[in-house]
Amino acid sequence: MVLDWWFFCTFVSYLLYRVMLQNKPTYKTDYGYVRVASVVPSLNVADVAGNVHNIIKSYNEAREEGAQVVVFPELAVTGYTCGDLFGNEALLDEVELGIEEIARNVVASGGIAIVGAPLRERGHLYNCAIVMTCNNGMYVVPKTYLPNYKEFYEKRWFTSDNITRGAITEISINGLKYPFGTNMIFECGRLKLAIEICEDLWVPVPPSSIAAINGANVLVNLSASNELVGKHDYLVNLIKHQSNQCIASYIYASSGYGESTTDLVFAGNAIIAENGSIIKQGKRFCTTPQMSVADVDLEALDNERRLNGSFTDSMLQFTRQYKYIPIEFDPLDYEHVKLERKVRKMPFTPNETSRLNSRCEEIVNIQTQGLMRRMDFTHTKSLVVGISGGLDSTLALMIAVRAFDRLGLDRKGIYGITMPGFGTTGRTHKNAVALMNALGITVKEIRIADAVMQHFADIEHDPEVQDVTYENSQARERTQILMDYANKVGGMVLGTGDLSELALGWATYNGDHMSMYNVNCSIPKTLARHLVMWFASSMNTSNPTGIVIHETLLDVLDTPISPELTKADAQGNIAQMTEDLVGPYELHDFFLYNMLRHGFGPEKIYFLARKAFAGMYDNATIKKWLTTFSRRFFNQQFKRSCLPDGPKVGNVSLSPRGDWRMPSDASSGLWLKQCEQLPV
Repeated sequence: MVLDWWFFCTFVSYLLYRVMLQNKPTYKTDYGYVRVASVVPSLNVADVAGNVHNIIKSYNEAREEGAQVVVFPELAVTGYTCGDLFGNEALLDEVELGIEEIARNVVASGGIAIVGAPLRERGHLYNCAIVMTCNNGMYVVPKTYLPNYKEFYEKRWFTSDNITRGAITEISINGLKYPFGTNMIFECGRLKLAIEICEDLWVPVPPSSIAAINGANVLVNLSASNELVGKHDYLVNLIKHQSNQCIASYIYASSGYGESTTDLVFAGNAIIAENGSIIKQGKRFCTTPQMSVADVDLEALDNERRLNGSFTDSMLQFTRQYKYIPIEFDPLDYEHVKLERKVRKMPFTPNETSRLNSRCEEIVNIQTQGLMRRMDFTHTKSLVVGISGGLDSTLALMIAVRAFDRLGLDRKGIYGITMPGFGTTGRTHKNAVALMNALGITVKEIRIADAVMQHFADIEHDPEVQDVTYENSQARERTQILMDYANKVGGMVLGTGDLSELALGWATYNGDHMSMYNVNCSIPKTLARHLVMWFASSMNTSNPTGIVIHETLLDVLDTPISPELTKADAQGNIAQMTEDLVGPYELHDFFLYNMLRHGFGPEKIYFLARKAFAGMYDNATIKKWLTTFSRRFFNQQFKRSCLPDGPKVGNVSLSPRGDWRMPSDASSGLWLKQCEQLPV
């Protein structure tokens, strides 16, 4: 009887387990983020008890903000400017008691704290970072490089790890031994954390560089850096550079108000960088505690490292010479952290107007230089450009004019050909002709309707059926005209298709898909708008020609995006809206950037897009167009496998010769399955 009851309970438990498995969401909730904090607490020099109290208070506040790793400044327990008090036993005894008090709080609060303090061992005093974990573990990392110049005389008090490395591997704190050394990487799931202290960053080969090569993706610097005119800008650039070359996040915490001002002033720096960008920075010269909290993307960093051949090659040199010990902690709880990180809607364009203007000028110069060199090499004095009055052909034309001017060529060598078809509207035709005339190029108009109708007759296609044959026949007729006219004038056809269209395959194969050189091939649609606006803003409007160009460019920007391959509406307006058919380009550019730049899958892209476009698009809309993007990106690869040459301008490109090598018959099943399972 008992056995029967046991079998019954077991069977019911199994059924419940199966139901739970079926109902469990298959989309992931851990997207590779960890929340970190850089803290500058209140401080009084040599007031250990007060400093410990302030550190604990700030740590708990950081934990309330969701921070999982909290970093404090160099020698935060005592203050950096204690001077010869570092040789006093009373101070050092109090430090060890204070460290234990902080550690007990970390155990109670959870997370990881990294605190600076002086510690002694075997007749040496070390400037240390103490790593405290919620599982009651403590680890001590000493400073490697001690400054001994000008205002800093650390060698007067401290011993460098270079002196005793290998001889001392444990250090005593209140009679208990803890691991000691610079060769530790602290591993918590995705997080691989390594530590250096202040001056370590300023040397030719920082310890963090070697730690990064050995796997550390979050680098921590406990610092006490005084302020000098111009020093802060240099410091910020140094942190950005280090995070970039290490492909890592870099957390920097430096002492502030409360340090002695006998000779120096410490403004307090709480800086968090990621792969070359400052993602959070606190205020300087504050009289109160400050804290910078940010979510760092470990998945993006790891993906970037896998794709960076130079980073991998450097492992051959440094992993053999330097052996790091992995210190494993329990994985941190990433899953339940609500992402506070700001997600940019327009990842291809800078947010600040000043940076955007300089970026646009740089991009235009790259496009122009690429075209100039190709013309130079081929001894070409003529260009043929199809001008539709739309965004992409307008941008290509402006680049062509700029290249001709810099080469000292007559603009009449640019043959702008407008080719009205069944869907061409008066607005786009007017803008095309006005812009070409104002720029002083050779204007040609070749209507394609008769030729296309003859083609329909030849292939027995009913022109009333406005299907893909109807549309592509026009695109290919236009390309044939451009190619043949280029032969006639001894020139080459300048392509106009952009990166967004290439990603979606929104081009007619062997139609507008083809050219002899394409200056727009790595310009996404969202960036193309800014480039045309930059041209419009730089026009000299003090003369009639400049006014015409300026106003025409603005109207091009205001015109709906369309291939104009189907007939206009009854009012003569554009009826075929590209974004109605394939989706908003701002979404597709967002999807494209995060897929190619960071290697994210649909689940994480969807997660980020919902945050970036909250209030603009609902979840169902984002899911719909992400599914469209995933399907088209795979299905249309064959068009990208035979692209014309063109200049790369950013870190995302689809050139089959370098940046994106993908078989045309790769399956999209995995990506579409993830899209299907996304929650709405």
